[in-house]
Amino acid sequence: MAMEARESENLIGSDRVEGTAVYGADREKIGSIERVMIGKVSGKVSYAVLGFGGFLGIGDDHYPIPWQSLKYDTQLEGYLTDLREDQLRGAPKYREEGAWDWNDPKIGRSVNDYYGVPFV
Repeated sequence: MAMEARESENLIGSDRVEGTAVYGADREKIGSIERVMIGKVSGKVSYAVLGFGGFLGIGDDHYPIPWQSLKYDTQLEGYLTDLREDQLRGAPKYREEGAWDWNDPKIGRSVNDYYGVPFV
């Protein structure tokens, strides 16, 4: 199977990440990545925003998940996390795009604290 130009063995284009399934600790699908948030200065991916909870993408809640808590699984062809669905339900989230202030370090810290990932 030939890889598309937007993907290599070790790299993937952001447009290919969006829509990729995310699987929980039980290897069951818990949502999909809606977007990735990249540090302007560092160039590193900080968060994946997971869409979860709606029906066919309608009414989804948006869950920022620290990128470090996701690992790509080649067998699942998606991202794997140690989270269970019940843990995700208690995680920091937003429904409307304007309801989340990415500039507020307290919000970022609360997300990282919830997932036990250092805030940088």
